[in-house]
Formats: sequence, C-alpha cells, structure tokens
Amino acid sequence: MQYGENIRLALRGLADHKFRSFLTMLGIIFGVASVITMLSIGEGAKREAIAKYQDLGVNNIIVREKSLSDEELEEVRAKFSQGLSMNDATVIKDIVPGIERIASQAEINTDVKYEDKSVKSTIIGITPDFLHMMNYKPQKGDFINSTHYNGRLKVCVLGAGIAANFFKNEDPIGKMIKIEDQWLEVIGVLESKTLFTETVGELAARDLNTDVYVPLSTFLNRFTRENMLTSEIQQITIQIDNSDRLIEASKIIDEILKRHHFNNSDYSIVIPYELLKQEEKERQIYNFLLGAIAAISLLVGGIGIMNIMLATVMERTREIGIRRAIGARKSDIMSQFVTEAVAISITGGIIGILLGVTLSLTVSLFTDVSTFIRAYSILIAFAFSVIVGISFGYLPAKNAANLKPVDSIRYE
Repeated sequence: MQYGENIRLALRGLADHKFRSFLTMLGIIFGVASVITMLSIGEGAKREAIAKYQDLGVNNIIVREKSLSDEELEEVRAKFSQGLSMNDATVIKDIVPGIERIASQAEINTDVKYEDKSVKSTIIGITPDFLHMMNYKPQKGDFINSTHYNGRLKVCVLGAGIAANFFKNEDPIGKMIKIEDQWLEVIGVLESKTLFTETVGELAARDLNTDVYVPLSTFLNRFTRENMLTSEIQQITIQIDNSDRLIEASKIIDEILKRHHFNNSDYSIVIPYELLKQEEKERQIYNFLLGAIAAISLLVGGIGIMNIMLATVMERTREIGIRRAIGARKSDIMSQFVTEAVAISITGGIIGILLGVTLSLTVSLFTDVSTFIRAYSILIAFAFSVIVGISFGYLPAKNAANLKPVDSIRYE
C-alpha cells in the first residue's frame, strides 16, 4: 500500500469521526500549548534577569554601603570606620590592576518638585564614567559629562518615569526642577529601565525610572547627608578589562577596604557577572522543570490516542480481515494505523502551536509576566507530539497487523 493511500485513509477516518478525533486531539493540543507557553514564560524571565544584570555591567565589581541600623552604624563609626569615601575609590584605582574605569556614587532619598507636582525620588550623584560603565542610554538630551562635573554645574538627568510624570506634553530639556532648596536644569532623559524586582546583595529593589542623576561634585557640594553617620558615598563601581579577572580583583578590593575600614563589615561586594551566570543556571533548571511538567499532558494525550486507536482496531476488525484477504501485508496494515495516529498528533500539534502562541502573547499583554517565544520551543513541542503519535500508535497498529484474516472476516 502506498503512503499516499495511507494518508488518504487516515484523513478520511478523522473526517468520519470528527468529534471523537477532536476529543482525542485535546490532550495533544493542550500539551503542545502548555509546553510553548511554559517555555516562553521561562525565556521571558531569563531575558529580564539578563537585562537586569547587564544594567549593572557584567564586567563591573560593585562595592556597596551596607544597610545598617543607627545602633550598628554608631558601633562601626566608634571603631574608626567612616564608611565608603572618595579616598577609597582613589586607592582602589591606584592599586588594583586591570581597571578600565571607576565611578563613585552618592545617594539621598527626597522629594523632587516641578511646578505643583512632587515625586519621591532617589537623587544619585555620579561621575562622567558612569554612562560608559552601565547599560544606560539617554532617550533625550545629554548625560553628565566632564564639563558638568568639573564645573559643579547645577544640572540633572531624569529617569524615564519621573520625566513622563512631570512633562507629559512638553519637552523636559531646559526645564528647571527643585530638589530640596536647589534648582537644577534638566539636560537629559534616560531610556526606560527594568524594575529591580529582587534584591541583589545590598542593591535594594526599586524603580530605576524614578531616579534623578546629578554630577557627584554638585551633589557633595549642594546636598547635605541625611545624618553624620552616613558615608560620604554609597557605591563604588569598578570596571575590569577582563571578566576572567573579576574574582581576583574583588579579593584585592576586599583586602584594601578591610584595611581602610579597620576590619569593619560596613560594605558589601557584588559581582554582577557571577550573579548572571548563577541566574542562567537556575533559569535553565527552571525552564526544564516547566517543560517537563507541561510534557506530562502530552503523554496523557498519547495515552488517549492509544485508547482510541485500540477501539478503532476493534471496530474495523472486519475491514482489516478483508484487506488481508485481498493481499494487504502486515506492514501495510501497521503503516495504515500508525499513519492515522500520526495524523491525529500532527493535527493536534498544529492547533496546539497556534493556541500556545496565543496564550503566550495573551499572558504578556494582560499581565506583568514577560514572555518570549523561541523557535526551538515550538519545534520541541511539535516534534514531541509526533513522537507521541508514533509511539502510542505503534501498539494498536501492531495488534491490527497481527489479526488473522479468517477470524477478522467472521468478527461481529
């Protein structure tokens, strides 16, 4: 029997029992859709994590002031540590080999005002190297440069969120905003950034789009510390020329700071590259588990195919006997029923792909969950559905091929 004839008979069998065929396909449809949806959610989460760590700079080492209570700070200061300072950054730059750039950063949380609007924001004092070290890009205007820094100019760059809040229908460039008792000119607006939904070391979760950036020289000259226990700066970011040397450089930095801080543990060291690698491993396991859970429904669908095909063999016993009597071989009968099982799984797989893609887009559109559909997830789900059809269609097909022609013809 030719393959074309097998396919024709398989499609006719599906058409003759439309409702039963559809119920049989449901397991495959939901299985394929589940695999695609689950893998797209996992891939979306992975991409968000990668973007988050890229914002921190994968070749960077971040030294961050620890969040301590007032009592703990008093104890640390009593042990002669003054916290992170500009001097720490200078010493690190002079001693640690392989440093491309180093940027100090100071912060305060306060209100930012424009006309009658007020927003709670984190004001960040930075050096010009900040832009080259982090994955930040101006959407409008310019960023803090050497002229602003050296001249201690009263300028600022707004996060995308705070700019949208203050300047919905007007250009923010050149406008004046008020921070505490200081008026600053807006010279730029940053592109929208990913929200930190998790704590990374001492980098607390916050919306980066509400930050305001000013020259560090202006910050230290114009804005007062929250209290005398606060460090001069809150963060030092060090960019290393080779990611393979990050661990080695971080150990040297730790030794330097231990001496300068008299062995007080009032700082933490974060290596985004190491965190990124760990995150990728965790996401791979997460994706595998999601895919495995979703694949169970495909196996259930395969069992459904096998049950229906066994019932079909019983219904068509006389037909099988007649085919054998007029010359059909066992391989022809077996090929016919396997083809029917594969036709069910392929049809269900195609519908499942459409449903899976629709579900992934719907999840991304109506929830805060980010999804991303990779071609390989569609191929895996479809290939698995075909394999399920062949595997679970084999036993009924073998039973059909082994029926004796004489007994089959007399079967009622």
